[in-house]
Amino acid sequence: MPELTSDRETFRYRSVEKHITQMIQTGALSLGDRLPSLRKLSTNLGMSISTINQAYLELERKGIIESRPRSGFFVRRNSTRLPRTEKSPSSMKEPRPVTRSGLIQSHLEAVGREDDVPLAVIAPGPELLPLRELGKITAGIIRDDPARAMHYAPIPGCPELIRQIAFRSMENGIPSAIDEPVITAGCLEALYISLRSTCRRGDTVLIQSPTYYCFLQLLETLGLRAIEIPSDPENGVSPADLAHALSTFDIAACVLAPNYNNPDSSLTPDEAKQEIVRLLAERDIPLIEDDVSTDLYFTPNRPGTYKQFDQKGLVMLCSSFSKTIAPGYRVGWVLPGRFRKKVLEIKATTNVCTASPSQMAIAEYLRQGRMERHLKRLRRALEKQMDTMQFHLKRYFPAGTRVTHPTGGAVLWLELPRSIDSVDLSYKARAQSIGIIPGVVFSTQDKFSNYIRLSCGAPWSEKLREGLEKLGKTTHDLLNLQEK
Repeated sequence: MPELTSDRETFRYRSVEKHITQMIQTGALSLGDRLPSLRKLSTNLGMSISTINQAYLELERKGIIESRPRSGFFVRRNSTRLPRTEKSPSSMKEPRPVTRSGLIQSHLEAVGREDDVPLAVIAPGPELLPLRELGKITAGIIRDDPARAMHYAPIPGCPELIRQIAFRSMENGIPSAIDEPVITAGCLEALYISLRSTCRRGDTVLIQSPTYYCFLQLLETLGLRAIEIPSDPENGVSPADLAHALSTFDIAACVLAPNYNNPDSSLTPDEAKQEIVRLLAERDIPLIEDDVSTDLYFTPNRPGTYKQFDQKGLVMLCSSFSKTIAPGYRVGWVLPGRFRKKVLEIKATTNVCTASPSQMAIAEYLRQGRMERHLKRLRRALEKQMDTMQFHLKRYFPAGTRVTHPTGGAVLWLELPRSIDSVDLSYKARAQSIGIIPGVVFSTQDKFSNYIRLSCGAPWSEKLREGLEKLGKTTHDLLNLQEK
């Protein structure tokens, strides 16, 4: 780097450094983004190109940005975020009852709270949802067809919504008959009905670990036992681990989330999905697939599903619109395969049908072709929010902290230093109106006690930054207490 000749020059290029750093901190620049050209920033800031170049070279020396021949300067991805979370050790144990309800329920209280720093509940911020469009569509439906909107829908669901979901499934390479989907009150009801359709009290269900805590609550409610196989944050579920479990235990069904698993955001490769479906088909074991986050991919192509490899009708794909367009509408669905008759029987005796106005509104939204444009905007926003959060996690959290580097979804899985008790941390965070979910609720075993799950659904804001800073300080304080 050229030697500086004056304090004034030092101040000028340092101010450029600060300007670029602030753009990264506020989310104006995300990991991997291209920086403004030397000429453009020179014009915007009223400084010489040589001063801007000197600042960029210093930022490059510090590892914050990188130059690419003939392309310019870019924010480095790996330098501005924590190391990756590693795969947890495999510890397959005997099937065991699920006993996490009390702790899970205490953290579900965060749902619907608007005063907390929104790091606990996975849902896009209202700014990212098509509120105006859906509001107009819903108002029009109630005004123009009040009799149908206020009446019971058919048990399988609104026929137009069923058709639209079947069309979208087929467009995404998922085989579906035009009348196969059954509409549910969110994805969780789809999972509940699928478990009831395939299992009896006392049966053993295979799950990945970590897994969504509401799956565990469902198993507990239905009197089912769980056998866990590890989920790798990078590669999801291994067919070898699944084959070992199948040869060791009497498995009635599997519940797996191959794409952006909650909480570790793991993505099971399509080749592994195909092999897993084959292994289960050999034993005629149903696979209940949580597909709720697949549309939130950051890569060029949408990942495949277990369902697209299903040739025997054993895969029951469950999904919803809660993570994409309308959390409060509570509209989900299941592609039940060979279990459709049983699914309809259970649906009818659970709540008869899903609410008509929300079904009709989403059906019309899909019919108008609005979904794909919205999803493109949503994916870009979520990736940007996740990148910005990664940057600040590195700023505020203690050495030894690791985090997943997802390629989709809306959550980060944070591994804290081993001495940190995530349950203790979650209660201290709650006292500061910060919502987080401790890692222990994502397994039936005593694992992940030093992990937390953070949602990236809310757009970046000063409130979020302050919340992460406070959470990082609380983590530092707990660590210091342990070391005394």
